[in-house]
Amino acid sequence: MCKKSTILLGLLAAAILLSVSGCARETRIVSITVQPPGATFPISTPGGEVHFTALGTFIHPPGTRDITNEVTWKADAPQVVNLNGGVVTTNGACGITNIYASTNKDTGSSENIVIGFATVTVNDPNDPLCPGGSATKAVLTIAFAGNGTGTVTSSPTGISCPVGACAAQFTKGDPIALTATPSSGSTFGGWLNCPSSSGNTCTITLNDTETVTATFN
Repeated sequence: MCKKSTILLGLLAAAILLSVSGCARETRIVSITVQPPGATFPISTPGGEVHFTALGTFIHPPGTRDITNEVTWKADAPQVVNLNGGVVTTNGACGITNIYASTNKDTGSSENIVIGFATVTVNDPNDPLCPGGSATKAVLTIAFAGNGTGTVTSSPTGISCPVGACAAQFTKGDPIALTATPSSGSTFGGWLNCPSSSGNTCTITLNDTETVTATFN
């Protein structure tokens, strides 16, 4: 009788262990949201600072938590700002750069990478080549909302995100066509702050700096 009980207890313990292990393996991070979605420095004086937070959205179990200290941070134009973790500091240069937060932990495979991003613009009103420095140019920034993923591109070229820059200078008064393309498994949910939209296309004419938000679900 004791021998049977021992066997049963052993099988029960193994089943519980397998169940716990299975649940652990199912934990997945599905998206990263960087907050704030963007920052603009009105001048390029060194020492300006903004703190970004990376929020990871998980399934099995579902939830969102701060993973700022767990992701890898990168700026695609490191000459524009200094980046230390999620802290961005101006260094005297001007321009536009994406700030990326990425991880391959809890993605199901080390080859899978989940990326979130924000856009940083450093202005210099005294330099006509810098954002904010030209009376004929304005900056258009793209922000993202929703739990899905996708890309936004512009015509004329300049915006191509999240692959490339998510803010760019355009000539004031010229129409800009934005096209949103959802990633596999996501759907396009619409535009915010778009004066004229049709489906996944937004048309905007800049008179000043603007931010348009694309929602992917």
